[in-house]
Amino acid sequence: MAAPELSVVEQPDRIACLEALERRVLWLASWTIHHANHVRESRDGLKVGGHQASCASVATLMTALYFGALRPEDRVAVKPHASPVFHAIMYMLGRQDRDALERFRALGGAQSYPSRTKDAGPVDFSTGSVGLGVATTLFASLVQDYVHLHRMVPEGRSRGRMVAIMGDAELDEGNVFEALLEGWKHDVRNLWWIIDYNRQSLDGVVSDRLFQKITEFFGTVGWKIVLLKYGKKLQAAFARPGGEALHDWIENCPNGLYSALVFKGQSGEAGAWRTRLLRDLRGVNGIPELLDGHDDEALHALMTNLAGHDMAAVAEAYEAAAADPAADDVPHCFIAYTIKGHGTPLAGHKDNHAGLMTPEQMAAFRRSQGIADGAEWEPFADSGMPAEALRAFVARTPFAAGGARQTEAPAVAVPARLALPGGQKKLSTQAAFGAVLAELAKGDTELAKHIVTTSPDVTVSTNLGPWVNQRGIFSHRAREDVFREEKVVSAQKWAMHRLGQHVELGIAENNLFLLLCALGISGETFGARLLPVGTVYDPFIGRGLDALYYACYSGARFMLAGTPSGVTLAPEGGAHQSISTPLIGMGQPGLLSFEPTWGDELAAIMAWGFDHMQRPDGDSVYLRLTTRALEQPARAMDDALAGQVVAGGYWLRDPDPKAEVAIAWSGAVATEALSAADQLADDIAGVGLLNVTSPDRLYRDWQRAQRARAKGERAAPSHVETLLGRLGPKTALVTVHDGHPAALSWLGGAAGRRVYPLGVTAFGQSADIPDIYAAQGIDADAILDAVALACVEGRRGR
Repeated sequence: MAAPELSVVEQPDRIACLEALERRVLWLASWTIHHANHVRESRDGLKVGGHQASCASVATLMTALYFGALRPEDRVAVKPHASPVFHAIMYMLGRQDRDALERFRALGGAQSYPSRTKDAGPVDFSTGSVGLGVATTLFASLVQDYVHLHRMVPEGRSRGRMVAIMGDAELDEGNVFEALLEGWKHDVRNLWWIIDYNRQSLDGVVSDRLFQKITEFFGTVGWKIVLLKYGKKLQAAFARPGGEALHDWIENCPNGLYSALVFKGQSGEAGAWRTRLLRDLRGVNGIPELLDGHDDEALHALMTNLAGHDMAAVAEAYEAAAADPAADDVPHCFIAYTIKGHGTPLAGHKDNHAGLMTPEQMAAFRRSQGIADGAEWEPFADSGMPAEALRAFVARTPFAAGGARQTEAPAVAVPARLALPGGQKKLSTQAAFGAVLAELAKGDTELAKHIVTTSPDVTVSTNLGPWVNQRGIFSHRAREDVFREEKVVSAQKWAMHRLGQHVELGIAENNLFLLLCALGISGETFGARLLPVGTVYDPFIGRGLDALYYACYSGARFMLAGTPSGVTLAPEGGAHQSISTPLIGMGQPGLLSFEPTWGDELAAIMAWGFDHMQRPDGDSVYLRLTTRALEQPARAMDDALAGQVVAGGYWLRDPDPKAEVAIAWSGAVATEALSAADQLADDIAGVGLLNVTSPDRLYRDWQRAQRARAKGERAAPSHVETLLGRLGPKTALVTVHDGHPAALSWLGGAAGRRVYPLGVTAFGQSADIPDIYAAQGIDADAILDAVALACVEGRRGR
């Protein structure tokens, strides 16, 4: 049985143990960075880096958290530049090996920033220097409530706190404030954000007024603010004669001056503090006596005794917040005053962000920490505490008692076919998307129970309305639809309750993708598998691209519908018409993009996608859809056709090998491709029509085959090679797409033949479809012109 956790009062030496662990954490983090830059052989001459100063400012906060306050069910997003501190702590907990630390920032080693998918050690949330990991904890809190209220978590699993350790410069990121507003709307709880307020950013010292604005904003959105400003030594000094004046001096000291004095005080100018205080506080009763009671070293220690580096102050703050019976109902913001580089020769200097200790400085630092030669990697070597005592203390911590950080959730069965209500001769893929989900919403299948939808205020206009009408909106508090209660006719039934399966967001695409991320890792985070479906206007994917990239990098699995798309959204104007999103879909790792033409294709892709999202080697799925209603083909979607649709494409009309040209298209421009082919029938027999349902899947499969052959391996032909292998050796390709032409133009390289790509390369404008297609050169006439050019050049032997 694990030893019980003891409070500060019950175990007086607890702070001493934590302080010893803090020294070791700081040493290991600093040594890991030093080893990577000065000990490990460099093969390319590039600086490795590692942010020793940023590690130092957060060492106390993270030590107190992981070896004290953190419970097994809690989840943490670590400040990106504190990655070495995190890896050091995991090493001391036996969850990270020495080899990973020795290969810090090298292939296969500990990552520069904590990564769920790239680090071997347990990382709860990936982080990078853009505040996205911080905001994800907020949405993870919401997801945790969702899976608990829907009773989807394993029996006996408690709610945990979602914790973010963040640098103050991350509060410059707009996505953090967008998330805070959304969190206020959704009444988030079980949430701690710990701000390492070292008042320095990459390029210098931050504004003196930042603290006030931080507190005001967090207070406005209902957070409890816990201020950690002064340590125990300074608090005691403030209680002495002259202490009030000393307090006022520090309060009014500009950040830049304070940082400069910190650096001078530990770098040889030991009397810098005394000189300044005597000048500024001359004649104040008690100040001479206070200064006389401290030598220069002790005075420096006093003046740098900020609460973020005072273990007793930090531990007590964490304990007090956790002990409050109502604490988990209110999100907490801990603002901890710290010094960047604290305890190292880099402390306080405004240029220390990317600074590294020199070998000489590192040798002095080693001596100050009592590290013997050869003991650099010893996890518990410390001059002030026996190693076995520290090892035993760590073993007793609540966090150490937890098992695997990433949990597993069983897969949800997906039928081979998803129902698409028939009878509609004309249908858009966006309407088909809504119809498939509406049909699922009517049933009580396991698939329907695990789907959760979300959208940034475009729920109705992206055809999620029928799903929401059936399944309701998720809310902590039940709220009836006022329009329905007042008997006002509306197509939307916006009932809000705890069992709702749609999360309605405001207009902020970053929040959409961060929520999709949190939903998409719920299986590994909370043991409850969800199948998230998000919708967004396709052009506005670009607004949330950072967060989309982050979600995919984190290994999240979700289905994204970008709709409406392209210049086909003609009357909406150029700002609402997407151009490059097909290239985003193709270029984004962890995201498979599709652009179906007809409803039955979409239904097949969605069925495959829900299954693929759950596979160990799966991806998220991006559906680029349109509001243009097209004539639906009268056919049965058999297994063979569905397989080709999912693989990326099929011949709608088989090509004649003797034909001079074939036409390939994706999505909404099918009408133009068919029209052009019909007009060519009398002049060119056997013009093939290739429906490319996923340029992305075709390209990836082609690259797979190419790489295998390059290694001398036998590889089956890729799907695109099989498709284009049916063309004659001189047949040219005309490709047409309501998107950037490069999404399809690569087909010529895959087939080794001439290609004439048509697509959108200029901003759109308000128009109807015939006019905008003509203006962009993707109408039937443009296709015919491209075919004519292909034939002329082909006959000339070009």
